[in-house]
Amino acid sequence: MTIRSDLLGSVTESSRTALLRSEEYEDLFDQAPVIFAALSGPQHLLEAANPAFFDVFGGERRATGVPVGELFPELGRQGVLDRLDAVYRTGTAYRARGGRLVLGTPGAEREGFFDFTYEPRRDGSGRIDGVIVIAVETTAHHHAQLLAAEQRILLEQIARDAPLGEILTGMARAIEELAPGLLVSVLLLDPDGKHLRHGTGPSLPDFYNEFIDGIAIGPRVGSCGTAAYLRAPVVASDIAADPRWEGYQETAARAGLAACWSTPIMSGDDQLLGTFAMYHRTPKEPEDKDVALSAAFARITALAIERHRALEAGRAAQEREKAAREDLAFVLEASTAITREPHYFDCLQCMARLTVPALAPLCTVHVVEDGRTRRIATAATDPTTECLLASAGIRDDIDRALDRVLSSGRTETGGNCAPALTARPDITGYACVPLTTRGRTFGVLTLLATDRPLDGHVVALAEELARRAASSADNAHQFTDRVQLARDLQAGLLPPELPSIPGAELAASYHPAGEGLDVGGDFYDVFPLPDDRWALMIGDVCGRGAVAATTTGMVRHTARAAARLLNDPADVVTAINEALTEGTTEDTFVSLVYGELRHAGPRLSLDLMRAGHVPPLVRRADGTVEELAHPGLLLGIERDVAGAPCHVELSRGDSLVLVTDGITEARSAEGTFFDEHRLADALTSLPGTAPTAASVVAAVTAAVIAFAGDSTPDDQAALVLTAT
Repeated sequence: MTIRSDLLGSVTESSRTALLRSEEYEDLFDQAPVIFAALSGPQHLLEAANPAFFDVFGGERRATGVPVGELFPELGRQGVLDRLDAVYRTGTAYRARGGRLVLGTPGAEREGFFDFTYEPRRDGSGRIDGVIVIAVETTAHHHAQLLAAEQRILLEQIARDAPLGEILTGMARAIEELAPGLLVSVLLLDPDGKHLRHGTGPSLPDFYNEFIDGIAIGPRVGSCGTAAYLRAPVVASDIAADPRWEGYQETAARAGLAACWSTPIMSGDDQLLGTFAMYHRTPKEPEDKDVALSAAFARITALAIERHRALEAGRAAQEREKAAREDLAFVLEASTAITREPHYFDCLQCMARLTVPALAPLCTVHVVEDGRTRRIATAATDPTTECLLASAGIRDDIDRALDRVLSSGRTETGGNCAPALTARPDITGYACVPLTTRGRTFGVLTLLATDRPLDGHVVALAEELARRAASSADNAHQFTDRVQLARDLQAGLLPPELPSIPGAELAASYHPAGEGLDVGGDFYDVFPLPDDRWALMIGDVCGRGAVAATTTGMVRHTARAAARLLNDPADVVTAINEALTEGTTEDTFVSLVYGELRHAGPRLSLDLMRAGHVPPLVRRADGTVEELAHPGLLLGIERDVAGAPCHVELSRGDSLVLVTDGITEARSAEGTFFDEHRLADALTSLPGTAPTAASVVAAVTAAVIAFAGDSTPDDQAALVLTAT
């Protein structure tokens, strides 16, 4: 604090009478913002003081001519009189910054902070005849510093991701220290959006915190429920007389609460997060500093809650991703193990073993043979669990459930259809999953749970495993000692029937090498995905015969399973590669183009991954041809898949052309390759501006035959997608 020397000198050195001095003091300090008092004699009689002094120190005590220690006895207990004595006795001024004083009469005390100057006053002879007190109140500044410090601490806690409860409780205690007499509570919005849950209330009684935990949001639900309902601050200066507190007043009185000021906590996008409440033990209106505290800490509370929610959402996403990857790993490993089994019964028995205990503690597999249903596999965690199947009631219920599933081709779970199963306390759930292939249900996978219910997640995994096992078992069923060709063909090599895609037209061709007795590994597939997306792929497995056939089936099944669980073509190709590198004992390599299609307004948007395959071509409606020569390595060689998806968009009349190397490597009589250039020429020479997918396939086939003839040493496959 700085006081002008001439002004200070005029009040500390004076020989005028007390009356003249009082008038002079009044002229100097009556309207001044500083606190001023003139004390005379060793008793420190209050000779004069300006209104600011009495406003801060006096309240109703505004007398003069009285020793200051008698007028304000609280000063003596805090050492003020001792310092005044020292100044009067020694003639040495005393200065202090940020001094703390508790002022006011008992029951009405308040805390204040001041910068003080005590100067000795001298008469005309130079003798000390009193003390001049000049002060500036710094309480607001002090509180602002404390508030900033507490806010900084809380922000640091938020930045280091401290637990939300720790942050909220620390904040509540900080406010209660900044504003003695206040009690702080934070309620958090329940996930249902209709109730408020306890967040913190460290100084409130436990019974009160328990009482308000879970209160509804509504127009007359105390201060907090109403503030959350109105999305606006609610002040109840007298809880006992406030109609919004009806039904809560008795509990509030028991907790010693008489006033409550509640502020809604809002997110950055104006969504309700909870409420911030400040209680008082006596009826009271909030002061300006209370409003400022509430607003400041409500914002920090919102930041802490939003940060906590973001962290929780991140953790939940990680858990979901981890669960999805674990599910994918289970399905891939199980399907690989099942696919390895060469015989029909071995496939289904392997499936039964793999479901226990991963999906349930008890499993059976039934198949239909020669018009009769029989059990061919059983797996259980222990003999006691397996003995459940010996119960006549359970056995009969399972038989009836099998008949229903075989008839409908749909999974059956829980319900009242199997009373013996659902009524027994030692069976907590069951699921009968059809084994279906090529539109025919030939068996049923039954799961019985004894420790927990079979939720939808388990049932979905069982259905995926059953689908894959059914396909593998059906393929294995076709293997016979007399017809090796039939076994190969039923390994999933024949191209599927193409689906119908809105806004697009599909066409394909498949020409096996020679007479088709030694099946190769060319394949293509198109299948739907969630969110109106579609997957398409074309590929070639090196080699021929059963190994190539098995690998082709694994690639196709892996792609279908992975594409339903993963949303990135690169991740799907990675999953296929992992299945090849980890799930097979043969050195099997695969070239592949895998893509995912979605509608983008009037256009078709595709993301394509190329793995060592013939580059895709795009024939535009104007006849120009583009090569999508995005790099990529063969699958099944390295564990890591290099490359990233290539994006392309098709407008009406544009065609995506995918072929295997049996077309580009078709040889003329002179031994010349047909190659990509002749393929592009064949596409460019198509008549018209918008040829159909079928006409594109026909043109490619005709060009290859014209160049190399009907006989080909390798399988030839082509898949064309045209935007319509």
